[in-house]
Amino acid sequence: MKKNSANTIELIKAGTAQVLPEKDLVTKLEKGKKLTIKLGMDPTASDLHLGHAVTLAKLKQFQDLGHNIIFLIGDFTARIGDPTGKSKTRPSLSQKEIEHNMKTYFDQVGKILDMKKARVAYNSEWLAKLTMADMIDLAAKVTVARLIEREDFATRIANNQTIGFHELFYPIFQGYDSVELNADVELGGTDQTFNLLMGRFLQEQYGKEPQVIITMPLLEGLDGVQKMSKSLGNAIGLNEDPNQAFGKLMSISDTLMWRYFELLLHLAPAEKSVLQERVASGNLHPMELKKQMARDIVAKFWSEKEADKARETFEALFQKKDYSKSQEVTLPKGTAKELWIVDLLKLLEAIGSSSEAKRLIESGAVLIDETPVREFKAMIRWHSGMTIKVGKHRIYKLS
Repeated sequence: MKKNSANTIELIKAGTAQVLPEKDLVTKLEKGKKLTIKLGMDPTASDLHLGHAVTLAKLKQFQDLGHNIIFLIGDFTARIGDPTGKSKTRPSLSQKEIEHNMKTYFDQVGKILDMKKARVAYNSEWLAKLTMADMIDLAAKVTVARLIEREDFATRIANNQTIGFHELFYPIFQGYDSVELNADVELGGTDQTFNLLMGRFLQEQYGKEPQVIITMPLLEGLDGVQKMSKSLGNAIGLNEDPNQAFGKLMSISDTLMWRYFELLLHLAPAEKSVLQERVASGNLHPMELKKQMARDIVAKFWSEKEADKARETFEALFQKKDYSKSQEVTLPKGTAKELWIVDLLKLLEAIGSSSEAKRLIESGAVLIDETPVREFKAMIRWHSGMTIKVGKHRIYKLS
């Protein structure tokens, strides 16, 4: 292998979970042509989060290397909903919901990619045009046995849970996207391995050169257990207020902090070892290191100025107890003077779901004017100047 090619391979492999097959990637790169790199995302929610940023950062690396980047919006496949990791059929989204969710995608993705140098595609451009004859031809290339090898389908079958017939088409459609786009490489999280391999398989069935698949590790959410997901209430959105993002980053465990250093800031193993030794010896306090981590992540995905301000605000609120720097929130005009505590938290965008609110309230992690709210059904008569603390590091002031 040529030296330059070897260096590029090592650069691309850094931080990945798998490159399959690596020899094919070497062959493609040694041809010296620009590769077509595909990353698809379904607009099943309006917000992207730091978990998405892990894969988007790898796509940016390919962009910086001069390759052709395709950011694919799965506006057609969103109607089905990716069954990956789901124990039951997802509810179908309406076209109106899909269009609403797409509105802010470009601004969020633009925090990482140079959108002027990226091609944006929508899979409705070809999937919506498939005729019944096309569908039969496409379906004939894949066996049912292959589809139900998929872990989540196999688990549902074993548990006597239903699988919608339309769900079987999801990996086929995602794979067909790669046929249409002539992808050389497709990126995704490790949970997308089955779908990515389907793209490689279908390209071969259509007589095309099969794509290389690159999977990225999944970033655990704030709970440190499940992957980051807005629906699980453990996410940090790319369009969140930077002060709120900083506070959420400070709420993660000291153990999870190292994972964020690796996946979001690409901390080298040697540097990580040095920092861990300093923490273990007492020469570096975990709180100070975590503040540096939070500051660097906000600087990377928001801005240097916002990162410095967020750190200053955090230190004022949580170390100096100066609540004058709380995040001020103005409730919508016409808001009732008395609100269910869960509705109030939703208006503040402090929670992702009612279940998250229930967990926080019952654990005493929601305080209003320093008084814990422990009743899930509590009604709150709000007023200007009221301070609301949610979790360890989120404080809001009504104005």
